[in-house]
Amino acid sequence: MVHCHPLWENYLTSKSCIFRTIGFPDIFQGHFPRRALFSSSSGNNLQGPSDSISRGTIIIIVCAVVGAILLLAIAIGCCLCTHKRKKKPSRETVVLAAPAKRLGSYFSEVATETAHRFALSEIEDATDKFERRIGSGGFGIVYYGKLADGREIAVKLLTNDSYQGIREFLNEVALLSRIHHRNLVTFLGYSQQDGKNILVYEFMHNGTLKEHLRGGPNDVKITSWVKRLEIAEDAAKGIEYLHTGCSPTIIHRDVKSSNILLDKNMRAKVADFGLSKPAVDGSHVSSIVRGTVGYLDPEYYISQQLTEKSDIYSFGVILLELISGHEPISSDNFGLNCRNIVAWARSHIESGNIDAIIDASLDTGYDLQSVWKIAEVGIMCVKPKGAQRPTISEVLKEIQDAIAIEVQREAPQVQQLMSKRSMGSVSINTDNSVDLEQNASFDEMLMRPGLR
Repeated sequence: MVHCHPLWENYLTSKSCIFRTIGFPDIFQGHFPRRALFSSSSGNNLQGPSDSISRGTIIIIVCAVVGAILLLAIAIGCCLCTHKRKKKPSRETVVLAAPAKRLGSYFSEVATETAHRFALSEIEDATDKFERRIGSGGFGIVYYGKLADGREIAVKLLTNDSYQGIREFLNEVALLSRIHHRNLVTFLGYSQQDGKNILVYEFMHNGTLKEHLRGGPNDVKITSWVKRLEIAEDAAKGIEYLHTGCSPTIIHRDVKSSNILLDKNMRAKVADFGLSKPAVDGSHVSSIVRGTVGYLDPEYYISQQLTEKSDIYSFGVILLELISGHEPISSDNFGLNCRNIVAWARSHIESGNIDAIIDASLDTGYDLQSVWKIAEVGIMCVKPKGAQRPTISEVLKEIQDAIAIEVQREAPQVQQLMSKRSMGSVSINTDNSVDLEQNASFDEMLMRPGLR
């Protein structure tokens, strides 16, 4: 207990007061204690100005901090609510929006610069509102049409609006907008309006190779071996362009006889690029195997490693089709224990019995050596391992060699025809001559690649 310091007298209501210090000496070298509670003899508690100011400051600071924390919490809550509201409609849009509506931005960046976009009304006028159906497939239905400028077109209308269908449509537009070759079907443009996704191509008057190998009520079967070789050459040139003329290499992934189309001059062009993929560093890994049963590379099916050699396998199957006229998978044509054209043809070719696989409907007069050449390269194409298969350029050379064999065989007949025409002869029926019908095809023979 000590007497109050004189300096505090002005602040005290009672002259007789004492103070207690808590945790500090009462007076330390003339300075006031840092914490003090004053007590008067009457029992009234009094505080000094410094203590009052300090407590007021603390209260203000605490209130400010608490207010700031509350404001921050409110701000964070608002941000979270706003983010959830924005994210929820986005998810609903992905699920509910028609896939076709999401392609516009992609086309604006990739395809529209080079691909022509048709108005739906223009397509409807050309097809007479999709009246004449000429084909169908996994993608959709194909209709015949004729544009105002007289060009005949094939209009492929998407009926599969699944993710995969939209993806194939998008892939074909983007791909065909940048590749052009005389042995690839010409892509004229697309239309995307009122929920309809449409691809427009040049019209191929003679349909597919498949139809002309099997024959049918409205299809004329190709019975000329040379014509089949020319079709093989055209198709090989189209695939060669994809493999060697494009950067990066494009793998067709669905090479088959129904995707080889024939124009009015029976020249072949490769079509349908919905499954095509660009190769990455020489290969492309695909998590989902795509293709057609009978043409599908077994190595690709097992490993899911897609390379251009997968196209080679499929093309090898087509070569075997050209020789035999049979479809790749059959329960009737290959015997009791075989349903696959590859195993069936390999067994006969390896045993040296080429006649067993030659299409009986082929015209006579072909050179057996050229058939052997195609059979051998076909078997090389369907080797189990891709590394054992030739490149498409090597396959093309073998096909051209087979055509050269046939041209050499026909050369004496051509010379005789030229000689008879110069003499004004119309028809001489001898063992070494031809009749009027053969003479009528003379110009066509001169147009063959080996004679140009």
